[in-house]
Amino acid sequence: MIRIAIDAMGGDFGPEPIIEGVTQALDEKTFLPILVGDREQILQHLPQYYLEQVEIVESTDVIAMSESATKALKRKESSIYKAVELVREKHADAVVSAGHSGATMALATLRIGRLPHISKPALATLMPSLSRNGKTLLLDVGAVTDCTAKNLYEFAIMGEVYAQKVLGLRNPSVGLLSNGEEESKGNALTKEAFKLLQDVPGFKGNVEGSDIFDGSVDVVVCDGYTGNIVLKASEGVVKTIFTLMKDQIRKSIPAKFGALLMRKKVFTKLKKKVDYAEYGGAPLLGVNGCAIISHGKSNSKAIKNAIFQAITYSDSNVNSAIEKLLTEQNK
Repeated sequence: MIRIAIDAMGGDFGPEPIIEGVTQALDEKTFLPILVGDREQILQHLPQYYLEQVEIVESTDVIAMSESATKALKRKESSIYKAVELVREKHADAVVSAGHSGATMALATLRIGRLPHISKPALATLMPSLSRNGKTLLLDVGAVTDCTAKNLYEFAIMGEVYAQKVLGLRNPSVGLLSNGEEESKGNALTKEAFKLLQDVPGFKGNVEGSDIFDGSVDVVVCDGYTGNIVLKASEGVVKTIFTLMKDQIRKSIPAKFGALLMRKKVFTKLKKKVDYAEYGGAPLLGVNGCAIISHGKSNSKAIKNAIFQAITYSDSNVNSAIEKLLTEQNK
């Protein structure tokens, strides 16, 4: 049975939505959740029916969102430290946290460790697109702000394997984010990386920002600084568009009737496509285990889907496939 260590205290809203997400996941799939946190608070929110289906690991400390990630290694009683240690000690197959993302990434990298041929891990996220499967994998989105060409090459390998094993794409295409499609475009980093990525099986060349969303590529690779800006800008655009639509609908009676008619067929589907809760969290690719990092504002649905993602990841042998491909490429 897959064992998932869950930081029950992480997140902006405390343990309630996290535990609710765990119970929702238990209703749909078989796995063993290991809840890490304040036992008393956990039991306050955990229905008695689920008591025999979970394990609880006591933790007396929580790393707040406002605190520095560099202190995480010293906070051995924190919920995220103990959750990560369960994976390190092979008591759990994966860790899920909606807590301090920097602390989670640092602990996963340093305590669980990297895969043998990976120099730095990458945080990957799914972006909505017009492709048949409706999403594009973007990495890195914040784990490594200053990258080398070798880092980007490794990101491409990890992204391609993840798209195959987890997203179910047989021959995923991989693009390098640049300011133009021509090989001559880009900065010193992307030009150097372009040469290395030519050996990646699915590499199609440089792609532009719009290609992330138009369905022309399955995996997009960039440094964490650029990727995080793309991610936050995209979230802002989505929020702005929905706000503008609501404002315009309020000003017009015909628009109100039209919106009412389209509510279920159009707006509900559109919202589902761009809602982060549908994906649950971002996998930290390249660590010798599985770490899923969820949004601090995650609701129960997001936590449930983050757990599902951790289960799929653990079942798919992603890490061994990444190592195999890197060994074959011999870089």
